Order: sequence, then C-alpha cells, then structure tokens
Amino acid sequence: MKLMRQPGTAIFASGMIFMGILALIYGDFALVWQPVASWVPGRALLAYLSGIIMLAGGLGLLIENAAHWSVRILFAYLIIWLFLKVPTLVVAPQIEGVWLGFGEIGVLLSGGWTIFAHLANLDERSPFRFLAGEQGIRAARIFFALSVIPIGLGHLFYVKETVALVPAWLPYRTGWALLTGLGQIACALGVLLKILPRLAAAIEAAMITLFAVLVWAPKVLAAPRDRFSWTAFLISWAIAVGAWVVALNIPSKEPSQQKQRTVSIA
Repeated sequence: MKLMRQPGTAIFASGMIFMGILALIYGDFALVWQPVASWVPGRALLAYLSGIIMLAGGLGLLIENAAHWSVRILFAYLIIWLFLKVPTLVVAPQIEGVWLGFGEIGVLLSGGWTIFAHLANLDERSPFRFLAGEQGIRAARIFFALSVIPIGLGHLFYVKETVALVPAWLPYRTGWALLTGLGQIACALGVLLKILPRLAAAIEAAMITLFAVLVWAPKVLAAPRDRFSWTAFLISWAIAVGAWVVALNIPSKEPSQQKQRTVSIA
C-alpha cells in the first residue's frame, strides 16, 4: 500500500475526513451548507451515509491504489452537494446570499474536480472523459473563478454581517469587509482573464484560509462544544483547501510558452 505524496491531494483529503467525522458525530448534515429538508425520508441514515462517504473517500485519497476510485466517488458526491443549493436558486434567484452559498460549495467542488481530472484514470471510451485531463483542469479553474464572484459580492451586499465577523482587534473593520469582497472579485477576474491567474487564485485561497483561522478558529476555542462554530470552521477549511488545489494547478506560464509541461497536483 503506497501513500499519495502530493500535498494538495493530502490536504484536500483532510478536509473531507474532518467533515465526515463531524457528520458521524452529529448524525446530521453540515447545517446551512448542506440544506437537506427535515421531511426527507431516511434523512438521518442519509446523513450517516454522507459522513461515511467523506471519511472513506478522504482516507482513500491518501492511498495510491485506491485514489482513482475515491476521487470518482467524492467528485460525484460533491456534485450532488452542489445540487442541494439549486432549489433555493430557482425559488429566490434575486437573493445574493443564495448565490453566496452556491459559490462556497462551488469552490470546494472546483478543488475536487481538479483532483478528479488528475487521478480519475478514466477509460478513453468513458462518456465522462471530457471532465478529466487538461480539459477538465481548465474547466474546473473557470468554474472556480465563477464561484468566487458571488462570495466576494456577499461581502459587499452584506457589509453589516461581514463586519461582525471581522476580528474586533483589527482597525477599520468596515474597510476590511469591503476590501476582502473587492479583492475576491479581483482574484476571480484575474483567473478568468488570465491576468496573473496563479497568483490571483493563491491570494483567494490565502484569504479563505485566513477567514477560517481568524474568524472561526477563535470561536471554536471559545466554545469547543458549539456545533455551528465547528461546522463553519471545517467548511471554511475545506473550501480553502479546494481553492489551494486549483491555485497549485494553474501553470505559472501559458502552455503555449512552455514545452511539454506536465501539470502536477502539488
């Protein structure tokens, strides 16, 4: 049994593993991030199944011989997770907060998609072949950028709520709320327009990481039994990891400027 050596894959696996453990502890989904209605038949059983998929899938990503099957399962799972946000989008497309939630899971899916494109090892005749390889990596990158835009807009639409999350020890909290929102939109445009795209994606990943560390980690330390704080921290961590995976797989130069460059999942 060989362990996977790519740090990006290992870190992404950690996000899935911890989310799976959380789901199994509470026997429930990830609150507002996995909006499964209470009337759904067998909801508790589905929640445990969700936790098992994330935990087993994350562990499988760490094992070289199991990684291609694990990433296939996790990729399909993340797509279903994203689709849980679609009904709300259909009902209330005019509410930016709905798009914000969709964008957060979209960033997480982008990271999973990037790893899928590398490790799925699909047969040439597979109907899903277009999702893998270099074509899949580029598509995941575009989806990542599009997902970041509503996250940045959320900071601008909900300034009061964003300011409340900014650590009290930082000066000019409103300024930080606006700056991070504009910064995220700028990062998304940088990736879409190929203006220092690797740097733009890395800055976005760093910002989400800081949100997890500066906003939610202190709340977990202050109330270690609070489920919401733990869920928010681990979701933020998982989203940040997804962003890092995308950033690490953006070439520093355009392929046309390189000779036979092989992209690695870092």
